[in-house]
Amino acid sequence: MDERITRRSRRLYIIEAGVEYFISILVAGAYLARLTSSVGMSDALTGVISAFISLGCIFQLIAIFIRRKSPKRTVIIFSIANQALFSMLYLVPLLNFDRTQKSIIFAAMIFLAYFIYYIAHPIKINWLMSNVENEKRGEFTAKKEVVSLISGMAFSYAMGAIMDYYVEINKQKTAFIIGGIVMALLMIFHTVMLIFVSEEKNVEVTKITRAEIRDVLKSKGIIKVTVIFALWNIATYSATPFYGTYQNKELGFSLKFVAILGIIYAIARSIFSVIMGKLADKSGFTKMIRLCFFISALAFLTNTFCVPENGKIVFTAYYTLYAIAMAGINSALINLCYDYVAPDKRTAALAITQSIAGILGFIATLLFSLIVNKIQQNGNKLFGIDMYAQQFVSFFAFIMTLLLIVLVTVFLKDENKKTENK
Repeated sequence: MDERITRRSRRLYIIEAGVEYFISILVAGAYLARLTSSVGMSDALTGVISAFISLGCIFQLIAIFIRRKSPKRTVIIFSIANQALFSMLYLVPLLNFDRTQKSIIFAAMIFLAYFIYYIAHPIKINWLMSNVENEKRGEFTAKKEVVSLISGMAFSYAMGAIMDYYVEINKQKTAFIIGGIVMALLMIFHTVMLIFVSEEKNVEVTKITRAEIRDVLKSKGIIKVTVIFALWNIATYSATPFYGTYQNKELGFSLKFVAILGIIYAIARSIFSVIMGKLADKSGFTKMIRLCFFISALAFLTNTFCVPENGKIVFTAYYTLYAIAMAGINSALINLCYDYVAPDKRTAALAITQSIAGILGFIATLLFSLIVNKIQQNGNKLFGIDMYAQQFVSFFAFIMTLLLIVLVTVFLKDENKKTENK
């Protein structure tokens, strides 16, 4: 293929990723919490919806078995469908239906949108990355993520300021209409980017066979990593899905302040991604992830003491620590999976491991949504002690992360047996 066309496709891919990141901002965290509150959903149900993303790996696993003649056409159709549903979420609060009806419509739309998104996601990545040389994939991915993070800071701050303004002048419906219009415009722009990206005729299709799945499930090494993946998902999804409503309601954060938190998070994660990467190259991913789990435990412990009186300071401290931890955790988990599995089984191992962890993470949210509801119904009391539900789930996440540190130390201490199917 002409190098000029390939170079243009890479640039369009970077822009496409940024636009998709903008869309994800508007359907997550405090933005999602404001939408769900407006249709009358409880904090617990909002948490369950937020955690639905943890099931994405399962849908990606399904996508591996889908046969398609044209990845480009498949991705464009699926992307339009998923983003149109996201756009319409901002119109649900305006419907002249009762609380129950609007909640059902909202939940059905966002679940379907995420389902469609995750089915198409691995197909899209495989297609778009076909325009990137193998030896430059790391550099290209880093550049793409930095562009998304930096542009996302400005976008989130601007949208937060606009929506806060209309809410403050008691025109929340106008804020939602603007949100829906912006989402629709982003969808159109995103589609145009995909249309002009070139399509290789022979894009490699990743497949997983039943034999590979059986081999992976017999590997002692991958079982250890799966346990780590799963417990980390249980820790995070027992707490973080409930933070969006906490910021909006009890802590009283404006979307503008939430955007500032996002900027702090992006800066901290960008800086420490480099530091954690160098540490992993020098000392190994086991040591790096143990350090990151320690930092995340400190973050959850910090948030245990977050209340309206100190909310802005303590939650900012938590969010910064969590960003530093996440700078290494995601890459470490994936690379640990690669360390303990033979190269020809890595695709299957990663897909299966993430799917199991995703299911357990979602189950954790479902269970803790009941606890969150119970504490709130008791007037924010637990065993007679004044406590917000989010303080309790933060403490649980802290305990689980401490357990992870112990397990990493015990299970993954021998790094000399890498890439060995045990």
